[in-house]
Amino acid sequence: MVKLTKIYTRGGDKGETSLGDGARVKKYDLRVAAYGTLDEANSVVGLARLHTARNAETDAMLMRIQNDLFDLGADLCTPLAADEKPGQALRAVQAQVDRLEREIDAMNAKLAPLTSFVLPGGTAAAAYLHLARTVVRRAEREITELAAHEAINPVSLTYANRLSDHLFVLARHVNANAGGDVMWVPGANR
Repeated sequence: MVKLTKIYTRGGDKGETSLGDGARVKKYDLRVAAYGTLDEANSVVGLARLHTARNAETDAMLMRIQNDLFDLGADLCTPLAADEKPGQALRAVQAQVDRLEREIDAMNAKLAPLTSFVLPGGTAAAAYLHLARTVVRRAEREITELAAHEAINPVSLTYANRLSDHLFVLARHVNANAGGDVMWVPGANR
């Protein structure tokens, strides 16, 4: 599907890039910003995986998420065509969202209910998962802005929204296995 023989093309030297359909757009285009932020989130998930390698189940979840993020980036990189046929472009699908929801429900069932907000931190893995969550939230805002201007696959927005929830619950799950979350104490330092 992908074959890269040359890394630089000089095609972007004047501030433009190509979309999946071949159209040229500015590098600050809303679409490019959205899938670029997903790429950033994927990199942070990769950092989290450096600290989850000993937990096969957690690492497998994150590996699936990394692959999904590439799928989602490919989806957003290719504008919807009015005459697009199913399977013509790689699109995020509801089954990916459903998998995230099943994983969230399974992890959350084992966690104590929250009595305060969680501060990002705890273990290194959880801290990176919280960072990934905030980057995904930014991508979600960018996808929402893109959707206000152009047609997008609605599942892409749903996936991003559910992914940030998943990363939050996964951070809590990782911390629960290592002593618990770091909780916000309102007004603690007044």
